[in-house]
Amino acid sequence: MLISTDNSGLQQAANAINRGELVAFPTDTFFALGADGFNSAAVENVFVTKGRNPGTPVPLLVSGTEMAEILVKEFPEPLKLLADEFWPGALTVVLPASDRVPEVVTARTGTVGIRVPGHDVARELIELAGVPVTGTSCNLTGQDPINEAVVVDQVFGSQVPVVVDSPCGDSSAPSTVISFENKKVVVLREGAISAESLRNIVGDIVVS
Repeated sequence: MLISTDNSGLQQAANAINRGELVAFPTDTFFALGADGFNSAAVENVFVTKGRNPGTPVPLLVSGTEMAEILVKEFPEPLKLLADEFWPGALTVVLPASDRVPEVVTARTGTVGIRVPGHDVARELIELAGVPVTGTSCNLTGQDPINEAVVVDQVFGSQVPVVVDSPCGDSSAPSTVISFENKKVVVLREGAISAESLRNIVGDIVVS
């Protein structure tokens, strides 16, 4: 069901997330398949709906640093500096997960990837839900990500009961993924934010 982005529409979507249902919503790049990141059954349903085997870590989208800190055992200062500079935006931070993060999210890696999306509607939805939301792409496994609400509704139907009808952002580059190892910032994937931009904030970094 397509819903609008007015206050009542987004509240409806947030309520669905809190009930353990799936919600498709726009991000900077494409539609994400959102579930309550604290709800193991809801996250497992993301895999089922995508036709994807469990065992792959699932990124979580958060409304800000305060929510991010709940999800990790520690948030090293260099990564906080980078988050302050590039959030909201295309920076994913991978850190040791706190006990609140289900194993289905971490895929037993012990870590979780976190990002504040650079899309106003996505952030507002997460704030209304009050929980981190899965940020995996809303598509069937092996098919291209979807960037139109009407196509999401056509492809998934009742499997995704709520689809937020709003345009995605115009970014095509993936997020840059970083972690913190041996007291250094490590670039796991260079994406929309360059390694040089990171160096300008924290100095020495390692590009894996």
